[in-house]
This record gives sequence, structure tokens and C-alpha cells, in this order.
Amino acid sequence: MKLTTIALAGAFAVAGLQASAQELKFASFTPPFHTVTASVIEKLNADLTAASGGSLTVRAYHGGELGAGPVEQYVRAVQGVAEITWGLPGYTSSQFAKTMIAELPGVIPEGKTGYDAIWDAFDSDLAGEFPGTVPIALWTSEPNIMIMKDKVIRTPADLAGLKIRVAGATAAEVATALGATPVQMPINQVYNALQTGLIDGVFTGSSTLADFKLDEVASSYTLGAPLGRLTFFAVMGQQAYDGLSDDARAMLDAARGRGLSQSAEEAWNATGEAAVIAARATGDNTFVDLTPEEAQAFADAVSGVTAAYVAAVGGEAALAAMQK
Repeated sequence: MKLTTIALAGAFAVAGLQASAQELKFASFTPPFHTVTASVIEKLNADLTAASGGSLTVRAYHGGELGAGPVEQYVRAVQGVAEITWGLPGYTSSQFAKTMIAELPGVIPEGKTGYDAIWDAFDSDLAGEFPGTVPIALWTSEPNIMIMKDKVIRTPADLAGLKIRVAGATAAEVATALGATPVQMPINQVYNALQTGLIDGVFTGSSTLADFKLDEVASSYTLGAPLGRLTFFAVMGQQAYDGLSDDARAMLDAARGRGLSQSAEEAWNATGEAAVIAARATGDNTFVDLTPEEAQAFADAVSGVTAAYVAAVGGEAALAAMQK
């Protein structure tokens, strides 16, 4: 009788632990090998698992398993399709007008990280652009480069009339200033667009050579022009966040923010550097490494873009916060 009582008590205890365990769904539109997996999703899972003793974990759903299309990632968090999602502000540029100031040429001061710039401006100027969510990480990519097929770019004149894929409104302004025709599309469509000639090239970070295999369809790369960079978010739906227990919320608060953003940004930079080294090593690509004098021609062409954009979105305070 006593053994039965003990066994039942043990069973109820295990059931109680299982009932209290919580797994957060993290929706990703990219494949498992993408840089975001280790630097954000797996790191967040490791931190929460360690802090909670395994009662709070994160599970990744890769490749659009919870819904196809990277443009809808933010909405999926708000609607609770997944507790956490990640994406690019540029895909819905009008929502993130001030956040995307961080993407513009010359905004991030020398020696300052992109994630620090965004977080420094968040509470005062950017929080209103993230309704219905709680930011988990906010970061920027490595500087954009020109990734081209069958075109070699050495001067702004070489871009005249070319169709250049851009992620959002800020990069579109840069491309236009350089005489190109901007074409907005999600990054997961760029491979086919380059391969088929729908676009001539793309302004984006070199990490895409590895994360989206663009090295397989591109043939020329121009480095050193001031093209800005990309911004990224990982967010949790406000309703899901509010539904956490006090202990779980405290653990999540300790794991999210600048530390996780740093992990992401450093990983993006490392992936980008490694991808350029690998692309150079193939021997069948053309690399144009602009001299300071050559880069100045591009700088002159885009010199008015940042000020004009900031004025258009009323982002003077956000810019000042990013640059402090």
C-alpha cells in the first residue's frame, strides 16, 4: 500500500513538471543552416534551458513551416502563429520608417555596433514601430556590397539603368541615387531572379553568399562602396509574453535584448567574412575592391540620401540617439 502511494506520488510529481514545462515556437523562413539558427534561436534555447532547468525551451520551425513568406513574419508573432519570429523591417518599410534609419550610409558611427545604435534609440524613438510585440533581438548586418551577375561595377556610371534588388525603402533610395532601378523582393527570391536575369544584381550583405547560396549564381562583387546595411528583428507576441509566468518572463527578459542582439550581429559579420573568402578562393569570380578614391565617387552620389530620408520620416531624434 505504501509502495503504491509512493509510486502514485512520484507519477503525479512528474506529471506536474511536464505540465509546467513550456516550449516556445520560433518561426523561421530560412533553412536550418542559416546564420540565425545558431546565433539567435539555438542560443536563446540554450540560455532559457539552462536558466529554467529545462522547463522553458525554444523549438525552431524552419523554412516557413509555420507559414510561407518572410514578409508576414511580424504578423505571425502578433497573431500567435508562433510565439517568436524573426524578419527584416525592410519588407514592410512603412511600419519601420525610423528603425530603418540604421540602414543608411554613414549612420552607424565608426566603432559603434549596429545593435547598440538601434537599442540606444529604441525606448525613446522606435518602440512605437513594434506594436503588439516585445523585441527579443534587434541587430544589423555587415555592410552591404554589390553582388552582380554578368556585370562588373567600378563606378556609379556602371549601375545606370541596371535592375538592382533591394530589401526595402532605404536601400531603394541608395540604388536610385546611384542611377540604378531598385526592385524590392524578399531575399529568398533573389537566387532565381539573378539566375534568370530578372535582376542584374543585389545590394545586400555578403553573408547571403552562404546563407542563400548567391555565390552559385553571381559572378562579380564590388566591395567598399557606402551602401549602408540591413536591419533585423526577432520579436515575441505581446500576448504570448504576457501569458508567461513571472519566473519564465524574468528568464526571458534576462536572455533577450542586447546580449542576444550581439550574438546575432557578430555571427552575421563572421558569416559575411567567411563567405567573401570562399568566393574569392573559387577563382571564377571578379572582385572589385574599391580604393578610397573610387569609393568616394559612390559616397558623393549618395551623399544626400541619408539627410533626405531622415527629414522625410521625422527621424532627427532617432538619428541622434543612434549616433550618441
